[in-house]
Amino acid sequence: MTYTAPPAFTTRPDLRGTFGMTASTHWLATASAQSVLERGGNAFDAAVAGAFVLHVVEPHLNGPGGDMTGVFATADEPGRPVVLMGQGPAPAEATVEHYRAEGLDLVPGSGALAAAVPGAVDAWLLLLRDHGTWELADVLAYAIGYARDGHPITARVTETIGAVAELFVEHWPSSADRWLVDGAPPAPGAMVTNEAYARVLDGLVAAGGADRRGRIDAARTEWAEGLVATSIDAFVRTPHRHSTGGEHAGVIRASDLAAFRASTEEATTVEFRGHVVAKTGAWGQGPALLQVLAMLDPLPDELLDPSTVQGAHTIVEALKLAMADREAWYGDRDVPLDRLLSAEYAAERRALIGSTASHELRPGEAGGAGGAGRLPRLRTDDEVAGPGAGVGEPTVGSFSAAPVAVPTDDARQPGAEPDVAPTGETRGDTCHIDVVDRWGNVVSATPSGGWLQSSPTVPELGFCLGSRLQMSWLEEGTASTLEPGRRPRTTLTPTLVLRDGQPVVALGSPGGDQQDQWQLLYLLRTIVGGWTPQQAVDAPALHTTSFPGSFWPRTWTPGGVVVEDRLGDELIAGLEARGHVVTRSGDWSLGRLSSVTRDPETGVLGAAANPRGAQAYAAGR
Repeated sequence: MTYTAPPAFTTRPDLRGTFGMTASTHWLATASAQSVLERGGNAFDAAVAGAFVLHVVEPHLNGPGGDMTGVFATADEPGRPVVLMGQGPAPAEATVEHYRAEGLDLVPGSGALAAAVPGAVDAWLLLLRDHGTWELADVLAYAIGYARDGHPITARVTETIGAVAELFVEHWPSSADRWLVDGAPPAPGAMVTNEAYARVLDGLVAAGGADRRGRIDAARTEWAEGLVATSIDAFVRTPHRHSTGGEHAGVIRASDLAAFRASTEEATTVEFRGHVVAKTGAWGQGPALLQVLAMLDPLPDELLDPSTVQGAHTIVEALKLAMADREAWYGDRDVPLDRLLSAEYAAERRALIGSTASHELRPGEAGGAGGAGRLPRLRTDDEVAGPGAGVGEPTVGSFSAAPVAVPTDDARQPGAEPDVAPTGETRGDTCHIDVVDRWGNVVSATPSGGWLQSSPTVPELGFCLGSRLQMSWLEEGTASTLEPGRRPRTTLTPTLVLRDGQPVVALGSPGGDQQDQWQLLYLLRTIVGGWTPQQAVDAPALHTTSFPGSFWPRTWTPGGVVVEDRLGDELIAGLEARGHVVTRSGDWSLGRLSSVTRDPETGVLGAAANPRGAQAYAAGR
């Protein structure tokens, strides 16, 4: 049996050039980043400029009050993949005891009690300071311009605002003031401004400093100790509606922001078919992808083909095992990664892959004599669903409260974004940006959180806090139990791939728990199958939901698999015959990948972007 051949048709060309390439989830971010490259900036200048634009133009998918993770390599040290850590920790007053006293058994999915310390802005400033070349004012000029002068709002944003408009009017008046026009969402294409956020960015530029580095450090201090910190502290003390239906005050304080600084660290890696794949540590879900690659590496090529029944089944079963380990072991703690990523452990786990679908959560014994890590109580959608609960499954999970359906039109593919619940609950969508320059600098980054539906808008700032703490458990003794000062186990998981000591691919995707699952398909199709990046991005996707979700209300579907219909009736029926609980999601609904590539031998650069939703864009020359 041979690997499935790629289709001749692609939705977009595989871009090729030698100067620089950018791909992101919004064309304005891509164009801004590419503009920086054209004006002499490097990949890091470009990525930071594009990222701040994403805060403005995709506020339903990320914001300044959220977080980010990145992985990059520099032209000076091409063989050293580095992780940019922009995931803030739980505030000092965010204790299990406090949340239990508020009558909660889970961290809410929206509202200020779900907020970790914002980490994205400081992380981007750190990257700019240490590896960029541009002045802060020049980098931020793109975002300031779109915030102050306006940009045409996309239908995606207005649909999200419409889904939570009632919440805004009845419970979050500051968000109603920020996002509604005469009580209704702005029309798609309307020019939208954010003067408050423009002033915040102006304040960062005006912070001073004797030289470029000093000016960026002054901006970091201003962010952590100035208007942003004091405004958040004052605002969250007033109780407001959370996703649970209760009224609670937040616990984040100015001192929490002052105590946080982003950082860099060595990437976690495994070798797969002659390539080194680099991810975050186990404070994120990234090593789960590495575990799957270690399990699959010695198998014959036909078992690594997601376009066949046997290949799709094998891939899904390996993913279940890795995600079970994620739930049992991963968190901001001492995680036994040497054991989890070893060839011996991969062989033990691979031996559990049978001919039929497993409906169990099966973590391994990674702790030596201690056995498997403690799992939280498992909940299915049926167990948490209340009256009027929505039926069916959005892109990345199903809601326990009735979701508001996002309308579609002929210009869009149905299901390209997950639904948003009236409570503000969102199942993990986000943004992504990749940049490579002519010198060989390359960066892949996934900013998220601080969605406009996450919590009430802070009026002085023009943005809201994130909701990453919902990935922490209120059950004692788990790998990711809520604890002050510890990071919630984030789903943000960009990828860098190296070959012969040189970066060759930067890759990532929105999609919560599905990010690594969709990236896995790309890696298998390109590395094993020989597909081009755009062929792999376009290809029909699937993922499993047979593990506890990271997003409130933390449910799972035993044996669950979500598929794009384009995989074909024969493959889907084959999965069902093996015992998989299959949900069809439409032809173009899963996977929102983008990537940039680099051939160290020829210097040729490439880029590819996701067609689903008709919004992502790649550019370069």
